[in-house]
Amino acid sequence: MSEAPREAVVLLSGGLDSMVVAAIAREQGFALNALTIDYNQRHRREIDAAREIARHLGVRRHVVLPLDLRQFGGSALTDDIAVPKDGVGDDIPVTYVPARNLIFLSLTLGWAEPLGVHDIFIGVNALDYSGYPDCRPEFIASFAETARLATREGAEGQAFRFHAPLQHWGKARIAQEAQRLTLDPAMSWSCYDPTAQGLACGLCDSCRLRRAGFADAGVADSTPYAAPLPGS
Repeated sequence: MSEAPREAVVLLSGGLDSMVVAAIAREQGFALNALTIDYNQRHRREIDAAREIARHLGVRRHVVLPLDLRQFGGSALTDDIAVPKDGVGDDIPVTYVPARNLIFLSLTLGWAEPLGVHDIFIGVNALDYSGYPDCRPEFIASFAETARLATREGAEGQAFRFHAPLQHWGKARIAQEAQRLTLDPAMSWSCYDPTAQGLACGLCDSCRLRRAGFADAGVADSTPYAAPLPGS
């Protein structure tokens, strides 16, 4: 009899990076359990994208967990703060959600432990991103140590392995990887401020980084955008 495949938990936001990392995990032979956090973000189209990606990749279990971070606010994604549209700056932008990846990875770990799963995948990258501190390799390494110290499995069983294969990739390489994995980019959702018609705005930081990545890679992005990039 053949052995059952190893299992992994993937933090699946519905964005391009999480879609690619989930497909990489599947390619590596993992059976996927996907966790999507519905944190009442303004770009809720992302939740629908996560469901579509989960179906496409044949995810074994997909949990969409409600967590209303609008109760805390403090971000243009969870509060009545305008999403910037004038280009990517050098400072941490107002679209930063306080401690988001720290919270999300804690929840992912909290599900992985009772599942008996020791491999956790997250699609953070520290090159073409908006300057969020919780996307840095130092944070992922620190959280892995926290997981060892904070869990029964870490104290008495196997260590948890945190996989962030896109950590040092730019958006162009991620776009190329999506193409290699035969993923339709339009299945994913990146925009922070979709229009009333359900289109990606095309001008927020996330749209700009995504569009530049596909352009640099010479890969077509099948996602429709409401506005052309300035100068294009």
